[in-house]
Amino acid sequence: MEENKSLDKKSLRFLKGKHTDWDELVKDCVAFANAQGGEIVVGIEDNESLPPLGQTIKDKNLPDILQKNIVQRSVNVAVAITIETASNKAEYIKIQVFRNAQTIASTTDGKYYVRVADECRPVPPDEMARLAAEKNAFVWEIQTTKRVDKLLFDTKKKSNFISDIRRSSRVSGFIKEMSDEEILEHYFFQKGNYLTNLGILWIGQRADRASLLYPPAIQVIRYDENEEKVWKLLLDDYFLNPKELLDKILSDVPDWQESIEISEGMFRKNIPFFPIEVVRELVVNALVHRTYTTRGDIFINIFHDKVEIHSPGRLPYGVTPSNILTQSIRRNEQLSKVFYDLGLMEKEGSGYDLVYAKLLGSGKPIPLVTETNERVIVTIKKQFISKDIVRLMDKASSEFILKQKEIISLGLIAQQQSYSAIEISKLLNQREEVGLRNWLGRLLEYELVKKSGIGRGTQYSINPEFIRRINFKGKTNLKNIEDHRLEELIYKDINAYPESAFSEIHKRIGLEINESKVKRMLKLMTDENKITAKGEKRWTRYSIAQNM
Repeated sequence: MEENKSLDKKSLRFLKGKHTDWDELVKDCVAFANAQGGEIVVGIEDNESLPPLGQTIKDKNLPDILQKNIVQRSVNVAVAITIETASNKAEYIKIQVFRNAQTIASTTDGKYYVRVADECRPVPPDEMARLAAEKNAFVWEIQTTKRVDKLLFDTKKKSNFISDIRRSSRVSGFIKEMSDEEILEHYFFQKGNYLTNLGILWIGQRADRASLLYPPAIQVIRYDENEEKVWKLLLDDYFLNPKELLDKILSDVPDWQESIEISEGMFRKNIPFFPIEVVRELVVNALVHRTYTTRGDIFINIFHDKVEIHSPGRLPYGVTPSNILTQSIRRNEQLSKVFYDLGLMEKEGSGYDLVYAKLLGSGKPIPLVTETNERVIVTIKKQFISKDIVRLMDKASSEFILKQKEIISLGLIAQQQSYSAIEISKLLNQREEVGLRNWLGRLLEYELVKKSGIGRGTQYSINPEFIRRINFKGKTNLKNIEDHRLEELIYKDINAYPESAFSEIHKRIGLEINESKVKRMLKLMTDENKITAKGEKRWTRYSIAQNM
């Protein structure tokens, strides 16, 4: 049991009677209410999954006291508080915070928070409008504002949906045994006597689908090298539901079939310029996570050297281009469930894992995600880093059964040949060493990746033995320079340029060498009296020691 976007843990010592930090507890409740809801368990330590053995809640009035103080200090926050017994017979308090679907929760003194990953973050004033828009998006799916009778469905679309659900390996037998009517209600396609917006989108008739606020429309445009339009596919007539739109994009755009042939001895392998799994996942993301209360078509722009997928609206609150690999928030929860149950998308939080793994496993750069005030743009490059990278990743994947996270880490390191722990942690959005170890997995154990240095100077690089075995010819750089060669390089530089500052030395010998590694070597050479250091901090100047 680890803290995440829907769970927070506090020690029982947090409750100190009159000295309890109620503001901290209320802040957490407000943050959960403004996100997807969640639980706060009081009585379980941060690093534990169960309460301490023998722990009992002596004051049985605590739930009422907690309820009273939370209600008095918050606005639009609903909670249910109970005393629970864990599997080890110890007791703890569970605070269930319900998602506030249509209004924004706050503290009584006017402060707003939202839960992002395992943190409760304040909402700045300029983000309030965005948070309000997200609230409207949450409830769009199950509204019946169009008052379309539930019998006015498209017979073929309904039949196909029911058939797809009953054939899906992701759907439980319990659901498959439901009647057609019960299945439609289970997936919120209808409510009462009417089709919901989601129902109209998926099984509704064309006229009703067109009457939705902003039904999905897709434009695929191919440009030549002069960025002139040479081909166009318009899917904006509202005949197709989201699944049919996806199938049309994957089957009717010939560019997804283009590939390059790479030889490996007597064998040859075709590597697609744009892996179909990547295209599928990105188009699904554009359909599932777009804001259906915002105007705008989905654009797929195909250039001679890249593909851009434009989705209207911004990323879900809490997701940024820098954390998109590790952060996942469902915007259209019921639509996401339909896509997942039909096998059209990966489970929550693993979509971009797949995109990164497929691209890096094929020797291609990672996707570039940019966000404007109106849309999100994902760019996939057509070119490969090098054929040697493709061969290296193919060889590693064929010899070892690598997990997605291991493929991503290996691909990132292979393309640069070396990364410091700080650099790769930033790329993978990991702040702790434990998180980074989880991404590296068994790469060190398999001796595919070599670790050197300690602390901030830790470097990860492709194992030279594996490189030699597959005759890998990567680009030459100084990232993996050995200590004795680095010492010689620094010595020669200071000998030629006495009284040099650290930044000057680093720039001359090569900025690709890790900064911490150079500082460590300068300190070591100073301690061994091979060089002298005068001044402090940024004014330190290095020269050759007189005894040398």
